[in-house]
Amino acid sequence: MQNNINRLPIIIIGMHRSGTSMLTRMLEELGLFMGKEKESNHEALFFLRLNDWLLRQSGGAWDHPEPIKHLLNNTQVRALMMDYIRYMMKTPRVVSYLGWGKYLRYRTPANLDIPWGWKDPRNTYTLPIWLDLFPDAKVIHIYRNGVDVANSLKVRAEKILVNSKALYLRRKLLYWVRPKKGGFTHSLRCVNLSGGFSLWTDYLREAQSHVRSLGSNAIEIKYEDFLADPYTSLKYICKFCELEINDEIIRQVSGKVKKGRAYAYKDKPELQTFAAQVADRLKLFGY
Repeated sequence: MQNNINRLPIIIIGMHRSGTSMLTRMLEELGLFMGKEKESNHEALFFLRLNDWLLRQSGGAWDHPEPIKHLLNNTQVRALMMDYIRYMMKTPRVVSYLGWGKYLRYRTPANLDIPWGWKDPRNTYTLPIWLDLFPDAKVIHIYRNGVDVANSLKVRAEKILVNSKALYLRRKLLYWVRPKKGGFTHSLRCVNLSGGFSLWTDYLREAQSHVRSLGSNAIEIKYEDFLADPYTSLKYICKFCELEINDEIIRQVSGKVKKGRAYAYKDKPELQTFAAQVADRLKLFGY
């Protein structure tokens, strides 16, 4: 079904562990449809899988995204990628995003007449493809202090490594007949602070480049400023997204913010030391 008043998507970009999940959950509560089936970080599986596919086609990954530039610079391959994604958005696979009710009514997200969008840090690098499909889409970039991001990535990578090692030891005999397919950690790059921090700088440069080029179709939110005054920040974002929400509901949603998560690295001496070592690079991004 084609509607007379279609809504353009809201695309959330930004580095991993930077508040994209928090922002997405709140915007969902305020009426922005962000997908039916989502994974634990509130990323719509339909778009997440497409973004992963785009990165893999270029020999990249979420923690090694730069190779996608080769794809974007190849006009023939880029056109094929865009055509494939447009086609996939009209197949029953999109039910995972729309749900059966919306699929039967709209058939494709492009026909939605309600506020909609999706969140995925990978959007930071795949955004040019999505803008090929939705040239007037609105983009929200949220960013966080790089030391906190690097530490969060490191902690997650260490937990995954511990769990993977335990699983490996339990299943070791099984590999005699069925070789192991996956690795032992989510990201070798992010298992230390310097690797995670360098990835943060890559993502911020890419995201801020998009924001500058998109003009009034993009806004940028500093995570720490959002935590300090979530009501004002959410009200500003709702206006940008054209969400018609009364102030009381915005106050209720903003009241759920955990303000103590800002600049968490200041509570740990080893992270303060690292912050001093990368102070010049932090300063480049307003920290």
